Amino acid sequence: MVHEYANWLTQSDVSMAQDLDKEFEARLAESSTLAFRVAYSVLRHREDAEDVAQEAFSKAYRSFRQLRERDRFRAWLVRITWRMAINRQRSERRRILRELAPVDSFPSPSPADEFTCSERRVRLWAAIDALPDKLRVVTVLAGIEEHDIREVALLLRLPEGTVKSRLFLARQRLKELLQ
Repeated sequence: MVHEYANWLTQSDVSMAQDLDKEFEARLAESSTLAFRVAYSVLRHREDAEDVAQEAFSKAYRSFRQLRERDRFRAWLVRITWRMAINRQRSERRRILRELAPVDSFPSPSPADEFTCSERRVRLWAAIDALPDKLRVVTVLAGIEEHDIREVALLLRLPEGTVKSRLFLARQRLKELLQ
């Protein structure tokens, strides 16, 4: 009897794990490019953004079982990716300082980027990169990713008024930086 119960528990655990895997795969398919876009908006370097996105997917998979509100998967993935990208960026800055290399605030674009990007786009991203993290994330999510104020508030777990105020401040700062 105990042996049968143990087998049943094992089978139900395997079944539950398979269901979680399927649900994770479905949610990930819905958000397949989201992590990359968020990471790229912070890092502005394709390979680093791909690495961070992959790490975010891996971390999300490992922690998916603890996610209580599964319908908030996209917001959760954005927060994971954003934090990982910021950490990568900070780590890279510290590494550069340790090596006593000249600190370049704005990574030079690749030749392909120079060919495809106009002067205006480069200046705009430089200005966005110069924003503080709190203003930059709101600008990227609302202005670049085209989420509305409510969605940005949900993604960042902030009141809508805070999002509006940060977006206003970010636009003011960008106006100053671009003049």
